[in-house]
Amino acid sequence: MRSSSRFLLAGLPVAGLLALVLSCSQSKKDPTFKLIPTDRFVFNSFVDCNMAEAWVGDTFRIFPGKYGEDPVWGNSLELEYADGRNADEAFLRKMDEFIDPVMPPNAPVGQPGLHGAVWFETVYQDVRDASGRTLYALYHNENYPATLPYDSATGEGYIDKNWPEGLTGTTSPAAVPRIGIMKSVNGGLAWEDKGIIIQDLQPRMVVKPHNTSLTFAGGVGDPSAVASGEYLYVFYGEYGFPGVYDSATYDPDVEAKGQCISVARIALADLDNPAGKAYRWDGKSFAVPGDGIGAPIASLQIAKAAGGGAASVVNQKFHWGPSVSWNTYLNCWVMLMGEVQGAKWQGSRIYISFNTNPDLGAGDNSQQWSTPQLLVDRPGHILWYPSLQPLNTEEDIANRYTCLRLGKRARLFFKDMKGDVHQYISDFIIEFEK
Repeated sequence: MRSSSRFLLAGLPVAGLLALVLSCSQSKKDPTFKLIPTDRFVFNSFVDCNMAEAWVGDTFRIFPGKYGEDPVWGNSLELEYADGRNADEAFLRKMDEFIDPVMPPNAPVGQPGLHGAVWFETVYQDVRDASGRTLYALYHNENYPATLPYDSATGEGYIDKNWPEGLTGTTSPAAVPRIGIMKSVNGGLAWEDKGIIIQDLQPRMVVKPHNTSLTFAGGVGDPSAVASGEYLYVFYGEYGFPGVYDSATYDPDVEAKGQCISVARIALADLDNPAGKAYRWDGKSFAVPGDGIGAPIASLQIAKAAGGGAASVVNQKFHWGPSVSWNTYLNCWVMLMGEVQGAKWQGSRIYISFNTNPDLGAGDNSQQWSTPQLLVDRPGHILWYPSLQPLNTEEDIANRYTCLRLGKRARLFFKDMKGDVHQYISDFIIEFEK
């Protein structure tokens, strides 16, 4: 699906304006927060995903961009990295200052290996490596029947029959996302593919005539992963049918029950050999295999009465693209997400949710997210990939904050698209209160 106003505060944001205060009202336990308008901060390179990053020693390193084969949008070598002494310095790097890491090659069609294009969405840093150079990148991987044809022996791949239309017109196919892991032992300068950990198989694809979204035929993607206890918890978008799709009995209300933000987990000890080791939440526990059918996080779904519905149906709303961080000041988890409002993943709003349970593995703690609250709305624009990023303050640098771990104040970024202008920008700092 990937291609290469008005805020809640009227007018363009200008430093020094009064802060806009937004208070949580769902629960006494939920934090409050305010958005502080700032001068616009524009990222100088290509972003089409969550911003994956890590501190490698005293270097703040980011991994934006796309890599691999894509018969619709064209093959890409734009997955690069850039360094800085803090987040601001890395984000301000010019495009010609970014460096290409060594990536695994795409395998020939029909052979085992890496297929399609990948985007790094999260970097988990192995705490056992004091040098900080052992990294695991959680990636979003997109394929088509042409790059990953159906293999009856494995059940993987897709059948090019009644395949839905994609983003670039009637002759383009819709993509299917999956989630995988790569590893680096030198701080992200070179990567080794460890394989796919979460995916939807052919029976869950929603095809013609029912799929009118012009984006995905199904699948899972746009993930954000955080470590809690002995596990890596992967929050992701769920775009397939929650069962076996049958055009004769298809019901969009049934599909909507499976949308849209879900969670799976994989033991940290299994990251070196992750295939078949991730398990989805099934409504009671993490018991469903990574290619099985789990249950979404109910509190993050949009009700039918509020316009919510299935991901394959135009003009039915759902939340997507989670970006999760641990907040050391609040002692809770914070999730940002987008909202799809129309075809081609159009949506002008960003939402925020909280989870006050430090241990995501106990009981149903991983499901206990507050009702999403509107954070930013810019009608006429398309807003994707919201994230919270560290500042260049002494506190944030000393604490080695990244998008996965933050304090009382953070910079809010998102991708803003209107017409041919696509920018990854920050117009606000968010400040939390307990």
